[in-house]
Amino acid sequence: MDLVGHLRAQSTTLVDEATAAVARAELTHYVRHGEEVTREHLRTLLELTILCLEQRQLAPMVEHAEQIARERFAAGFGLEEVQTAFNVLEEAAWLHLVHEAPTDELAQDLGLVATVLGAGKDQLARTYVSLASHHQAPSLDMRALFDGVATHSIANAHTP
Repeated sequence: MDLVGHLRAQSTTLVDEATAAVARAELTHYVRHGEEVTREHLRTLLELTILCLEQRQLAPMVEHAEQIARERFAAGFGLEEVQTAFNVLEEAAWLHLVHEAPTDELAQDLGLVATVLGAGKDQLARTYVSLASHHQAPSLDMRALFDGVATHSIANAHTP
């Protein structure tokens, strides 16, 4: 079986299944942006997966993952939301391959798909961590918990 040809032939089904899985996950930002935007993001991700498999190059996926990590981070998406989009597409591809790929090609086909999407997930996570480490997390203002403490002594606190 030609892996690239199979993924191309099944692309609409794979994107439909992945889109439905994202909807079931009820990811805040994906719900807010709507099904069509989610579908387009997943379609792009699948097209890049196919391109990387054709070219035997991971660079297009890695570059895309870095770009979307920056965009999604800036938009307030959690890393888990974007990772889920990669995961559901991978799961849809795997399920189709398990049912349709010849047994002697299955391990290689699954490995190739996992390698491409895994490279994207890795870059996504590394970019998120890098971006998060450069943003100062707000500290908790604990003063509100201790309002009035200065006017009461500890001894008075225990008297009835």
